[in-house]
Amino acid sequence: MKLFVLHRQNQYTALTAMKKLVQTVFRRNILGMKSFYKARRDLLKAMSLATVILPLSNPAWAQRKFDKNPFVLGVASGSPTDRSIVLWTRLIDEGVFSSNLPNSPIEVKWEVAKDQAFSQIVQSGISLAVPVLAYSVHVEVNQLPANQWFFYRFQVGGQVSAIGRTRTLPAPNQAIEKLKLAYASCQHYEHGYFTAYKFMCAESVDLLMFLGDYIYEYGPGRKGVRAHDSGPIISLDDYRKRYVLYKKDQYLQAMHAACPWLMTWDDHEVQNDYAGLNAGTFGPYVSDFPKRRAAAYQAYYEHMPLKSSVLIEGIDGLMRGAEMRVYGDFQYGKLANITMLDDRQYRDLNICTPSGNGSAIFDPKTCQELLAPERSILGGDQEKWLTNKLRDTNQQIWNVIGQPTLYAQRYFPSGDKLLIWNDGWDGFPAARKRLNQALIQNQVKNLVIFGGDVHENWVGYVKADYDKQDSSVLGVEFCGTSITSIGDGGKYIDARLAKNPHFIFAEANKKGYGIAEFTPKALTVSLRVLSNAQDEDSSIETLAKFVVQSHSNKIDRLS
Repeated sequence: MKLFVLHRQNQYTALTAMKKLVQTVFRRNILGMKSFYKARRDLLKAMSLATVILPLSNPAWAQRKFDKNPFVLGVASGSPTDRSIVLWTRLIDEGVFSSNLPNSPIEVKWEVAKDQAFSQIVQSGISLAVPVLAYSVHVEVNQLPANQWFFYRFQVGGQVSAIGRTRTLPAPNQAIEKLKLAYASCQHYEHGYFTAYKFMCAESVDLLMFLGDYIYEYGPGRKGVRAHDSGPIISLDDYRKRYVLYKKDQYLQAMHAACPWLMTWDDHEVQNDYAGLNAGTFGPYVSDFPKRRAAAYQAYYEHMPLKSSVLIEGIDGLMRGAEMRVYGDFQYGKLANITMLDDRQYRDLNICTPSGNGSAIFDPKTCQELLAPERSILGGDQEKWLTNKLRDTNQQIWNVIGQPTLYAQRYFPSGDKLLIWNDGWDGFPAARKRLNQALIQNQVKNLVIFGGDVHENWVGYVKADYDKQDSSVLGVEFCGTSITSIGDGGKYIDARLAKNPHFIFAEANKKGYGIAEFTPKALTVSLRVLSNAQDEDSSIETLAKFVVQSHSNKIDRLS
């Protein structure tokens, strides 16, 4: 790694060495397999840090021209701090049988500017797009001023990408008057059009919190208004092609170019209802599920604006079951601390599912194993990390947690029984109790939890004990509907609300997203929904609007 921590005068040497390293790996197949895999491991770890800043006049910028624009997947930014941002793109030139791109690294120029005309360049440089990472580019731009908007773009072979807009976060000690945050999840390509993002672009948000199910792994279904281009996805190439299908959507591209995204995943980025290294359900049986998960994780990295540090043991480590650490926190000045959680990668196997894997709805009284104190949905390390973060929250005005599913307890009435669904937090009551205890012990104020997964809007309270009506309120929760993914149609929504009085609102038919506006005095949340997600020309409206006054833990409905 020392190769890439160099002074500016040595950066051209770094790029040259990097290219030689890449080329060496593709020649190593004439050597023994042990030597080949060692070189490959070294390369893949190095490639995840392959941003080399060069003067634009450097001779390394001489390259052949491209006949077609290779930036058809758009641009994106994410993983923001008060001094840095990750910029993403991927080069693609699809031939009849394979890619038309050369099987060697390609230098890609990038620029960050204060203005859209790029007359005021802040930083620029060259990064490598390499075949083993699907020619994706992850530029980690550092030493930027805090709390500022920027424009960025990429260039290669005479072609120029779309222009993206991004920003740094405010400095931790900076007083901030407003944060406008969008939250969204569950965008099944077949189930509708991504028109919601067209309207979200017009909202001019500071950040988008995406809470999982960016793609769906299924083959063609029966409920779709547009079709997948393949059967169920299993291999790395399958996952890559599915991301290409999604990322070619014009509205999704536009929203990625509009602001930084805070990312976490749920199950469909790999397989429905998978848990840790255990397979989920639906689709063909795969004998080596960890290999499938590794392929899915690599494809996710290749297509998201993530720091290379999420690859704890590099790309090669994923094949050994190593983690890809997508959880993290983002401090928005003195206004809010945003924590993003991963409740899928480290969780224990769902319990009391008749088939042995996947999920089920059942009477919790029939499943004693559900109460096992050691069961975790976050995993031990993430739980400890989160508890430590909560100890430092008292100075923050708003403490925000983004995670993939519904947090509060939700019973499903069935005759005289109350059933639960075990794929969310209800399947891990001991883990939820530990988190609630940490919230209480650390006296966390102004807690707001956002979730997704259930394809429905749910608004309610985070309580210390959901089975006690007078139990203390720890915070508020807004679980959002899907961008397109279909639910059960809301047949039982009224009955479910009646049996879960800690929720004050629920709706199960409309698709869309949420807008959360934070100020030092209040949080206002608008549930924005489409008239019909299966109509590309759908209109949008505000389904409901709520306000939470600072330090009140009380939700008032405005409309």
